[in-house]
Amino acid sequence: MRGRVWKFGDDINTDVLAPGIYIKLPLDELALHCLESVEPNFAKQVKEGDIVVGGHNFGMGSSREQAAQVLMELGVAAVIAHSFGGIFYRNAFNLGLPAIVSRDVDQIAADQILEIDLRSGSLKNKTNGDELTSEAVPENLMALIEAGGLVPFLEKKLTKKS
Repeated sequence: MRGRVWKFGDDINTDVLAPGIYIKLPLDELALHCLESVEPNFAKQVKEGDIVVGGHNFGMGSSREQAAQVLMELGVAAVIAHSFGGIFYRNAFNLGLPAIVSRDVDQIAADQILEIDLRSGSLKNKTNGDELTSEAVPENLMALIEAGGLVPFLEKKLTKKS
């Protein structure tokens, strides 16, 4: 996977990703408010395949799965961070969104182009040539990504058993 970077700092919480004031709106309308309090143009300018890079504790806060859903709705291909809030991390994979842990996020800047190999944990900065690393995505979570999330994964698995 390859995409342009949107860079954010530490402690991006679920209310910044999916603001509670808009939570009852349809997903496509909620997505228009994603990250607006820290980057007002994010939802208007993010493109299909772009990559969100955060610092420590990305997705901390409530258990709202809309925090990962809005990123997917906007076309974000993956999120890379030093660390994730546990519930966000699980929700992301359950929805088919790769959440990648990397100690090298400080070496990544906004608007750079990254190439990610989820299975090996290889991150290549195509803008400056840096070779970075991340944790490889375990096979059980890769299966969720490839299926498009937990529900499609389980539907496929249950269909095979019938």
